[in-house]
Amino acid sequence: MGEEFLEDLDVVFAEKRYETIKSILSQVWRRKEVKWTFTDLLDHAFLHRGLGIPIFLSLLWAVFLFTFNFSEPFMVMIEMFFSWVGGFASGLENEVLASFIADGICGGLGSVFVFVPPIFFLFLALAVLEDSGYLARAAFVMDRVMYRLGLHGRSFVPMIMGFGCNIPGIMATRTIENENDRLITILVNPLMSCSARLPVYVLISSVIFGGGYLAAASIYVMYILGIALAIVMALTFRKTLFKGKPSHFLLEFPPYRIPTKRNVLTLTWERAKWFLIRAGTIIFSVMIIVWFLSSFPWEATGGGVNIEASYIAAFGHLIEPLVKPFGWNWMAAVALFFGFLAKEVVVGTFGALLGGGEEMVRDSLIEAGMFTQLTGFAFMVFTLIYVPCVATVGVIARETNSAKWTIFSIVYLIVLAFIVAGATIGIGRLLGIP
Repeated sequence: MGEEFLEDLDVVFAEKRYETIKSILSQVWRRKEVKWTFTDLLDHAFLHRGLGIPIFLSLLWAVFLFTFNFSEPFMVMIEMFFSWVGGFASGLENEVLASFIADGICGGLGSVFVFVPPIFFLFLALAVLEDSGYLARAAFVMDRVMYRLGLHGRSFVPMIMGFGCNIPGIMATRTIENENDRLITILVNPLMSCSARLPVYVLISSVIFGGGYLAAASIYVMYILGIALAIVMALTFRKTLFKGKPSHFLLEFPPYRIPTKRNVLTLTWERAKWFLIRAGTIIFSVMIIVWFLSSFPWEATGGGVNIEASYIAAFGHLIEPLVKPFGWNWMAAVALFFGFLAKEVVVGTFGALLGGGEEMVRDSLIEAGMFTQLTGFAFMVFTLIYVPCVATVGVIARETNSAKWTIFSIVYLIVLAFIVAGATIGIGRLLGIP
């Protein structure tokens, strides 16, 4: 009984403190009538036991609709630009240079850059929710569920940040004082769908569902699935590796306010610039490697025309048996392999292998029949779960200061990816989904 009391001591002190404040106020301050403020009205809805979580999920759905509806015109313009550059480069006399620009840069890097608009608008929408004061309320609402399932309330903010990028999300766990709570949050944070996975979802969903609300719904499911898996794994870790209850969550709500243009744009830029930096460094470097491996030996491939004779095809066929049960071919295997370096590279690899920008890659995937609705959805599930990018792995190593937990995070995520993707295929086949 004493141990239970000590564990709840911080909550007892907080409750007694506010009881004392309330008692003093009742003696020195009187209000003639109680009037609800605008903040009270909003909190009554947002913090409601029954409505709080549905409202959060509805707002998350609205964020995705906003992201895709507003970004589409900009995606088309970027696609047109890279198509024009690729067409111009194809006419160069130097065949190697022409192939490098048209297939490597425009086909590979261009198919990644086309997703800058949806990533930007996703960050913009999250910045609006954060600056308005809502996200703190969402953390409070989710704490009721998270506490019962083994996660600390403060884990919610790093997890939400993981929607943008897992790196700052993992670094944000420094605010969690209890070491077990912090380690659990770090281990499940990679299950949050970072912005780097978004291009993969958009491409594959447009291939298997043809765009529209069904494609948007499948992407929404990926984000909800990531949250659900994070909760399940947190509960599993709490019951096995980190036994005990999470420490209690105390949070002061910021006031509601109309988001300011300066704050929203600053938050958006600080997060979006990571994507641009990665695109100009890691992604560009990987695209050069993929282009070289898919175009050489030059004489055998005919400058990348006969890709089956390339170095990358030989490597792809070597690892193809690992993904063959899911109905994926060697190109999908290669895309997932290079996706370890950066998840955006999955799309870029398809672009370099199939040629052209995002629209051409999508058409090529459809014509080749590479994915059915079931195998394509399973591919999205696998991309969600399997090992995070190499930069995230590096941050996990730094924040845990442990090779053991770093290796464990890699292994358990790969195993989980195979299990969940395999279950998706199995259940889909039983239901007769093509």
